Amino acid sequence: MAIAAATVIVPLGILFFISGLVVNLIQAVCFVLIRPLSKKTYRKINRVVAELLWLQLVWLVDWWAGVKINVFADNESFNLMGKEHALLLPNHRSDIDWLVGWVLAQRSGCLGSSIAVMKKSSKFLPVIGWSMWFSEYLFLERSWAKDENTIKAGLQRLRDYPQPFWLALFVEGTRFTQAKLVAAQEYATSQGLPIPRNVLIPRTKGFVSAVSHMRSFVPAIYDITVAIPKSSHSPTMLRLFKGQSSVVHVHIKRCLMKELPEMDEAVAQWCKDLFVEKDKLLDKHRAEDTFSDQPLQDIGRPAKPLLVVCSWACIVGYGALKFLQRSSLLSSWRGIALSAFILAIVTFLMQILILFTQSERSTPAKVAAGKPRMTGRVQQQ
Repeated sequence: MAIAAATVIVPLGILFFISGLVVNLIQAVCFVLIRPLSKKTYRKINRVVAELLWLQLVWLVDWWAGVKINVFADNESFNLMGKEHALLLPNHRSDIDWLVGWVLAQRSGCLGSSIAVMKKSSKFLPVIGWSMWFSEYLFLERSWAKDENTIKAGLQRLRDYPQPFWLALFVEGTRFTQAKLVAAQEYATSQGLPIPRNVLIPRTKGFVSAVSHMRSFVPAIYDITVAIPKSSHSPTMLRLFKGQSSVVHVHIKRCLMKELPEMDEAVAQWCKDLFVEKDKLLDKHRAEDTFSDQPLQDIGRPAKPLLVVCSWACIVGYGALKFLQRSSLLSSWRGIALSAFILAIVTFLMQILILFTQSERSTPAKVAAGKPRMTGRVQQQ
């Protein structure tokens, strides 16, 4: 991590991890004391508490880096966002697709009840992974034999969710890179499938399971397509921390769950056809540099994330000042060494977070010959 970047990342990291540990502690207390008595009450409290952490990352996108997210959707679909349960099917284009999803969820009023299917290692990420676990994210091992019961139980738990929720399922199974695209094209050629140009081949088992278990209480599927304009750099966590802006285009199409086929094989084919159409839509975006088939919606830039970050900064700053005054931590070499060690730990944790989101370091989904395997994720985040 470059020194110039570290001067920004470390203070933000200290704020994020200290406030995050406070959030995790509140979540843990509520999980132990409240959830056994009333799962509904626990979920309502956790929704508010989790947002106190996740809004800091929304602030990072909105206010620090100034990323501009252009949403293209018809008026009816846009007005229903956040007012109904929904299953989200995005392509996995950039390193921060999960954060783009959080921004959209925040605008729709359901950030605290946004959920995603993610790889198991995600829940071990300090602070953010723990908050996701308390918020009922689904963590999979990328082995259908192990994950089938996990995803079934997780989806059934959502049946009595008290507020509108979004469940994001990244059916491509991994983030898009040119190397993974080449592998997908070779596989498609060998299996006689449509050859993708802008997406990876979807793994459909997770989607079929989700539709099977959620059909009765989730009314809509949001087909979400993310694209980066030619004039913009692809957003990454490192660029966000450096305050470097990007532009992201998001196309949203609402599909009714009740219109999906009944048979599992037909549902799987519906998902594959959806990604063929998504591929064509991205071809059109590449030519026009916009999504011209839907109107551009104004999602604004609300002040709530800024207020939350400022509040945390005041609380953590005041607490740190009082601690230093009472402990005289910096008055001895031992205290200075301890402070340097803490800063090194924060730097290391932030490096892990940045590396974890990089598409070049993401684990490619393995595909058995003739039989695509399901993997799911997140917000990925």
